[in-house]
Amino acid sequence: MAINSAPESSLLSLLYRSYPTAISPDATEPDLHTATPKIFPQTSFSVAEEADVKQWLATISGLQTALSKDDKPVVSTILSQLNTHLATRTTLLGAKPSVADIAVYALVAPLVEKWTPEERTGEQGYHHIVRHVDFVQNSRIFALQIPDEEKVAIDVNDVRFVPKPVDPKEEKERKKKEKAAAQKQPEAAAAAAAGKPLVVGQGKPEAAAKADGAKGDAAAAAKPEGKPKKEKKEKKEKPAKAAPAPAAPPSPSVIDLRVGHILRAVNHPNADSLYVSTIDCGDAPGSENTSLDEATGKTVRTVCSGLNGLIPLEEMQNRKIVAVCNLKPVTMRGIKSCAMVLAASPRVAEGEDSHAGPVELVSPPADAPAGERICFEGWTEGEPEKVLNPKKKVWETYQPGFTTTDALEVAFDMSAVPAVQGQEGKPALGKLKTQSGGLCTVKSLKGAAVR
Repeated sequence: MAINSAPESSLLSLLYRSYPTAISPDATEPDLHTATPKIFPQTSFSVAEEADVKQWLATISGLQTALSKDDKPVVSTILSQLNTHLATRTTLLGAKPSVADIAVYALVAPLVEKWTPEERTGEQGYHHIVRHVDFVQNSRIFALQIPDEEKVAIDVNDVRFVPKPVDPKEEKERKKKEKAAAQKQPEAAAAAAAGKPLVVGQGKPEAAAKADGAKGDAAAAAKPEGKPKKEKKEKKEKPAKAAPAPAAPPSPSVIDLRVGHILRAVNHPNADSLYVSTIDCGDAPGSENTSLDEATGKTVRTVCSGLNGLIPLEEMQNRKIVAVCNLKPVTMRGIKSCAMVLAASPRVAEGEDSHAGPVELVSPPADAPAGERICFEGWTEGEPEKVLNPKKKVWETYQPGFTTTDALEVAFDMSAVPAVQGQEGKPALGKLKTQSGGLCTVKSLKGAAVR
């Protein structure tokens, strides 16, 4: 385990060792609040994300203080909060790396190392914290300089209890209720300080209620008898709403992968690095984000891809490819792109150019028809989402698991995707196949990233 000293000094040591160009070893107290964009210059961060990093650094500082004081209730509360937050996220920001993730690792990894298997992945265990620690210490995204023998030993297959997947809607509702409860607490405190009972809804203090009742009786006695009051109609009970269906376990099957047939491709008129392809993806006539190709009469999608200079234009003509068909369309230099062509390239270290090449297109079987669905073996349940929500980072969550094997087959490596780790009955490496059983392959790249 690399972090045996005090958490604060171990974090600084880890940062110096891993990011010498971003963190000067001469600095005794680097400004963590401004470190994230220096450590991850290839990633852009919004103002809201920078605020989240700052807030998590404050939470981590609070956890460090609680640990030093051996304040078990506070430690338990913060760890539970962290575990719940990570239940639906790969990193603290969702999918993007930050210095806050490294700070969590530096402080929490020594705890995880001492936890029993039950404390790690038992029914009351911190499953998602354990997964996060394993991800941070091994992921190329962070590229931490930790020798293998010093990493926390985590057996991803040793899961004592599989927690129910977190329903995003339920989580949102829970946070809403917590916020409402927190807003009521100051009101209650102020009322108590003033010696007044807290009024909830339309209720009244008991004395006031009795006085009002007496006034009402007197008025009723003085009032002459009139027409009898109409009896109120009994309210019909509304039928109970059906309980929402349990959320499906996370799976790359939500991504709409299909056989695509590139009819033709041309250079983008406004971008030297882009091709513009006309692709038959098997869509029905009149489908959203499609058009009619006058030359062939087929329903097609227009797709921009950054392959110019990486793959010869002649290789982009009249060929079968694998298309990602449910990404949200984006306009690229004036042309709307309505899908993505899947390609493989060698894996690179953090900060290196991931588009330097070589690049090879993923090829389905030559006889596979355009529009045939493609899935990873063992991950075929359910239907793909109509459009992947960019805010939920669905593609970014599963893409790290897209790889190639030594046999040049495209596959899904579940160990590279924390969101799906621990699911029973799933293959460690699921091959990418068409519905009819044909394998998707590349020419020569082994162990490559596919995106």
